Amino acid sequence: MVTYQFRWDVIWNNLDFLMSGLQMTLFISATSLIFALIGGLILALFDLSRFAVLRGFSLTLGEIIRNTPILVQLLWVYYVLPIVFNIRVSSLAGILIGLSLYMAAFISEVYRAGIQAVPKGQREAAQVLGLTPAQSFIRIVLPQAIRMTLPPLASNFVQLIKFSSLGAVISVSEITRRGMELSSSTFRPLEIFSFIAVVYFFICWPLAMAIRIWEGRLARR
Repeated sequence: MVTYQFRWDVIWNNLDFLMSGLQMTLFISATSLIFALIGGLILALFDLSRFAVLRGFSLTLGEIIRNTPILVQLLWVYYVLPIVFNIRVSSLAGILIGLSLYMAAFISEVYRAGIQAVPKGQREAAQVLGLTPAQSFIRIVLPQAIRMTLPPLASNFVQLIKFSSLGAVISVSEITRRGMELSSSTFRPLEIFSFIAVVYFFICWPLAMAIRIWEGRLARR
């Protein structure tokens, strides 16, 4: 029986290299979240629009994105977009576009549910007070909808952090890719990927616990 000899020094000796990948992971996650929040709101407004063309566009795009694997979408963005539109898509741009679109499709459903949860009577009361539909939406509906959707939006952010690891497939230098490169040169995948798993856990688990506490407090209110 072969006894495996752990070599944790490979982590400490290359910690700066791995942490630079973690910085890229957090950058990708935060940037994609911002784009996804904006895109999700636009899709939700299209979905609630009185114009059939906008509703059809939002429904079609959302169904396609939600019912196809995110990895396939990332590969499509990175490899197919340059062919179709004759443009250059860097690996960083590819992961940002792919993650933003994917999360926007799910976040739009969160927004839509939050908007529809605001009582219709409040919009009617706002119009009686002289507010335009746009003003009543911005001042009355949207603030309440955002407040109700904050916990599920935060949950989507946790998912986004984990999905950012797929950037390794298209050579984005986030922490998983850094781990793959380090593993190929040191032949120490057990230590390296165990460390990366722990890093993801200590990022995502506190966020998940905070979201649960947050949801519990909102439910009690």
